[in-house]
Amino acid sequence: MAGGVLLDMDGVIYHGSELIDGASELIHELLDREIPFRFLTNNSQRNRRDIATKLQRFGLPIEEKHVYTCAMATARFLARQKPGGTAFVIGEGGLMTALHHNGFSIVDKDPDYVVVGEGRMLSFEQLETALRMILAGARLIATNMDPNCPTERGLRPGCGATVAMLEAASGMKAFSVGKPSPVMLSDACRDLGLPLEQVVMVGDTMATDILGAVQLGLRSILVLTGSTRIEDLTQFAYKPDVVVDSIAKIDLELLENLWDVEADGLTRELQAGVA
Repeated sequence: MAGGVLLDMDGVIYHGSELIDGASELIHELLDREIPFRFLTNNSQRNRRDIATKLQRFGLPIEEKHVYTCAMATARFLARQKPGGTAFVIGEGGLMTALHHNGFSIVDKDPDYVVVGEGRMLSFEQLETALRMILAGARLIATNMDPNCPTERGLRPGCGATVAMLEAASGMKAFSVGKPSPVMLSDACRDLGLPLEQVVMVGDTMATDILGAVQLGLRSILVLTGSTRIEDLTQFAYKPDVVVDSIAKIDLELLENLWDVEADGLTRELQAGVA
């Protein structure tokens, strides 16, 4: 059975400015075999072209179509909810580009939605403006609820931290579209043109990549080159189908086994600790 793959990036494909061993080989094999795949990111700052360029500079022959961002998922979701709507945006170019591409207008008065993404230009004035809009009836949307973002210099506050301030101040809860939301993952599967049972999620984070896969019913592979250690697995009530040291241990045979396995026996047959 043929299938497709969803891949997290930071901690799976690269660390900072370093490509992780085995990433190039797997991507080339997917391309050579014409196996559909998408890189997923919960970072809404950059558009898919910018991300594709970053991956190309690692030597990966990636096109824009191979990238799917939480900004794209958010914009598509809002376009389904209110075609031609308006938004006040706390975020940067990737989010604004996605909203414009999906027919939304960016406004600074009476928006339908307050949409929050990542950004390094956040000001208290923006938060005050957003709060007044939410209290006046604008709905609060988060591109994701990640509390922090990894950078080469360490962690910085993420979208979830900004949203938490607005939730606390307004008493309203945000609707989040990015991982682990099934909204983003199901849209990415549609982008692949595949049913859920034929898609494998590869990630390094239990609370986003693996949780999203479990909630949606996707097969999942956890790699231990990112934020999760093998001893961390006991903290969670759910688990991935397969755990591997790194992407170097993922090959076509493993993927084919996951695409073929029956839903009621997927973990028993494939879970064997660290491969």
